[in-house]
Amino acid sequence: MPETDPEPDVDVVLKPLSRPDLGDIRVNGVFAIGRTEQPFASYPADVLVMLSRRQARIFSENGQVYVADLESRNGTTVNRHGVGQTPCRLNDGDEVCFGGVLSYRVQIAARATAARPDGLVLTLTPQSGASGLEPIIVPRLPFLIGKADPAFARYQREQPRQVSFLSRRHAHIFRKDGRVHIEDLESTNGTFVDGIRLQEHAVPLEDGMLVAFGGEHFTYRVGIQQGSEIEQAAAGAGSPPGMASAQIGANERNAAGDKTTFVAAPTSFLEIFCADDEQEQKPAQDTGASSPPAVAMASPAQAQPKRRPRSRSVVLMSELAAVFIGHEGGFVRGWWKLAAVGAVLASLALGLYWSGHAERALKDALERGDYARASVLANQRLLQRPDDIDARTVATDATLKAHVPEWLTKLRARDFDGAQAVLAHLAELGKRNSDLRPLVAELEWLGNLQRLVAARGGSDARVRIYLDEDRIAALIAHWNDNTGEHQRALARIASYVPQFGDLYAEALTQLRKLQSDASVYLAAIDRLKTAITLELGRDEPQALVPLVKEAADKYPGLGGLDGVRRDLAQYIELQAEARNPKSERLFALLLKARFTTPPFEEAFRTLSASRQLPSASMLQQYAVATAAWKDGNTADGIAGLQKIVAGPWADSIRREVQRRQSLLAQFAALQSSHASTGYTDQLFAFRASLDPDQDVHFVRATQADVDAQRDRALQRAQELMNRARSAWQDYRNAGAIEARQRAETTISTTFRNRARLLSDADSQARQAIELHRLVNATAPGPFVLTRDEIRAEVEQQRAGLEELRNVLDPELLNNKLALLGGER
Repeated sequence: MPETDPEPDVDVVLKPLSRPDLGDIRVNGVFAIGRTEQPFASYPADVLVMLSRRQARIFSENGQVYVADLESRNGTTVNRHGVGQTPCRLNDGDEVCFGGVLSYRVQIAARATAARPDGLVLTLTPQSGASGLEPIIVPRLPFLIGKADPAFARYQREQPRQVSFLSRRHAHIFRKDGRVHIEDLESTNGTFVDGIRLQEHAVPLEDGMLVAFGGEHFTYRVGIQQGSEIEQAAAGAGSPPGMASAQIGANERNAAGDKTTFVAAPTSFLEIFCADDEQEQKPAQDTGASSPPAVAMASPAQAQPKRRPRSRSVVLMSELAAVFIGHEGGFVRGWWKLAAVGAVLASLALGLYWSGHAERALKDALERGDYARASVLANQRLLQRPDDIDARTVATDATLKAHVPEWLTKLRARDFDGAQAVLAHLAELGKRNSDLRPLVAELEWLGNLQRLVAARGGSDARVRIYLDEDRIAALIAHWNDNTGEHQRALARIASYVPQFGDLYAEALTQLRKLQSDASVYLAAIDRLKTAITLELGRDEPQALVPLVKEAADKYPGLGGLDGVRRDLAQYIELQAEARNPKSERLFALLLKARFTTPPFEEAFRTLSASRQLPSASMLQQYAVATAAWKDGNTADGIAGLQKIVAGPWADSIRREVQRRQSLLAQFAALQSSHASTGYTDQLFAFRASLDPDQDVHFVRATQADVDAQRDRALQRAQELMNRARSAWQDYRNAGAIEARQRAETTISTTFRNRARLLSDADSQARQAIELHRLVNATAPGPFVLTRDEIRAEVEQQRAGLEELRNVLDPELLNNKLALLGGER
C-alpha cells in the first residue's frame, strides 16, 4: 500500500453556486459535510433539512481530491451525476452538490510549498493487561478500526465474541490541521473517548486519553509521539514503521515475552469511505501457523469502480458475432447472411451516432443555458429510457430551469390562471417522471398560497368568514402533513432555480402568518358558523344579532361580518314580512333579495320551498308589472298587479295597488300646485315617500324641481338636524332606557317618553341626511356623526328588546319596538 500524505499538498476551495450569499468554503484535510457541521449548521433551515447529519466527506490522497457520499438521504452529485458507493475524484472546475440544495464549483490548486509537518506515531496501549490484547503502533495515518483489519482480526480465534462487537468499518483515526482526530463511522456498538460515546462529529485525540471500540474489551490508552521519538518507538517494536501486520509471527511474540508491539500499516481514505455492503469474511484454512492470516489491502491505485453492465448495443453486437461464427465456432456459409449482418451493423452504427448526437445536443443546450431546448431533449431521452435514474435527474433539472422562471413571472404579475397553465404543462411531463411529480405538487401548493394572499389583499388582511377559512385550513393541513418533505422539495427547486428562493422565503413568512391567524380565528369562525346554522334551523334569526356583534367586538381581525350582517338583516325583514299576509313590502323585498353567504342562501331556498312565500309564477307576474311601473307605464304597472289579486297574498297585492294609485294622485296634485307657496315642502314630502327601487319613474320626473330647490332643501335639513340634536340631548339628560324598563310587563310612562325622544331624534336626523341625498349633496361630518350616535343607541335598545323575545308577550314586545322606531 502506498503511503498516504499526512497533510494535503493542494488547496481546495468550494465556490457557492446555488446560494452565493453563504460564502466560499476552504477545505483543509478531511472536510465533513453535514447539517450539524460547520459552517453548514449556521445555514437557513430550508437548506439544513435537505442535508443529512453525515452527508459526505472531502479528502485528499496522493495529490488527488475525492468526495465520498456517506449514504445520505438526498445524495451527493458531481456534475449532476450521483456519487455511488465508492469515492469520486474531484477535478478543478467540477460542480458538486450536497442534498440537492447546495451546489459549489470546485477550485483545486497546488500549493506553492508543500511543507510536511514533523513525523508522528500513534500508540494504542491496552488499558488492561488481562485483556490479552497487544499494543498497536500506528506510524502513519489514517488508520481504520474494524473487525476485518489485521490489528483486530487476529483475535478472531481466541476472542470471537469480543471481535463481533466491532463493525467492519467501526471508526477511523486521521490527521487534520496538524492534530490527530477520531471519528465513529456509525458503528453498531459505538466508539468512546474517555467514557463518552462519539456522535457524528470527529473529535481531537490527546496524549493519555482512553479510547474504546464496541464496548469495554478493546480499550486503549492513547500515546502520541513526535519527531525523534518515532524512531525510538519503531526500534523498540523491533520492526520498521509501516510493517504489515502479517509479518509479525509467533516467534516474535515469544521473543518479546508476549509483549510484542503490533505495528499497523496506514489505511487509505478510499477504503475508509467506501460504502459497499458489509460482507462476512471467509474463515481461513487452518495451516497450523500461530500467526494471524494475512489480509490483502487495496491501494488507492487499485480502488476501481464496479464494472458497469454491458449496454444493449454491446450485447447486440455480441449476439451478432455469435451468429456470424456459428454455434459450433465455424463461419456461417452463405453470402446473404454476411450481408444481413453487415446491414444490421450499419444500422446499429447509425443509431449509435444519432444517439450520441442527441446526448451532445443535450449537453450543449445545458452548457449554453438554453433550458427550453434542454428540457425537450431531456424528456425525449427519458421517454426512451424511463427507468434511467440519470435521465430522470437531468430531465427534472432542465424542465424546472426552463419553466419555473416563467411560472414565477406570471405569479408575480398575479396572472394565476397563466401560472396554473404552466403547472399543467409540468404535470403532463411529470406523468413519466416520478422525480418531477412531487415538485410540481409543491409548486401548485405555493401557487394556491399566493392566490389566497392576493385575494385577501395581503398577509395582514382580515380572515373573511365563508371565504378564507377552508382554503387556509387546507393549505396548513397540506404543509403539516409532512413538513420535512415539503421543505426538502421546495429547497430542491431553489437549488435548480436560484430566483425561486426569494418566493420560497416569502411563502414561509406568509405561511407563518396564516398559521398564527388560524390558531385564533378559525376556531372562532367555526363557532359562529355553527351558531348561524343552528339558529336558522330553529327559525330564530333574531338570536344571531348579539352573537354577530360579539364576534365583531372580540375578533377585530375577523372579516366578512358586514356581509353576514346585511344578510341577517335582510332575512329577518323578509321573514317578518312573509308572516304578514297584509305586507306591502314583501314582493318588493323578494325582487331585490340577494344573499351572499351560504347559510342564508340555503335558508332563503328553504323558506321559498315551504310555501311561506309567493309562488314563482306570481312573483314573475309582479316583476313584469313592476318593470312597467318603473318605465313610466303606470297604467300597465297597476293593471298587471290587479290581475294577481287573489289567493293568500291578495291583501298584500291590493295594498301595493293602492300605494301606486296614491302616488299617481300625489304626483298629479304636485304638478298642479307647482306655483303655490307650499310646493317645496310638498315636493320633498313626496320624494321622501318614494321607494328608490320601485318608484324610479317619479324620482326622475321630479329631479329637476328638486335640484332647483337645492338651497331650500339644505336649509330644511339644517332645521331637522337642529331638532334631532335637541331631542337627542333631552334623551341623554333624562337618562337612557334601562334594562328594567325594557323588561317591564307594561309600557310605563318613563319608557314611552324616553322612547319618543329617541325615536324623534332618529327620524329627524335620518330625514336631514336624506335631504342631502335627494339634492346630491354630501352631508356634513357633524350631521353624520350625530346620526350615527343616535342610530347606535336605537339599535342597542332594539337588540335589548329582542333578547327578551322569549320573556315578554309578543304583542307587548312589538309595541315597544314600534315606539322605538328605528326601522330603515
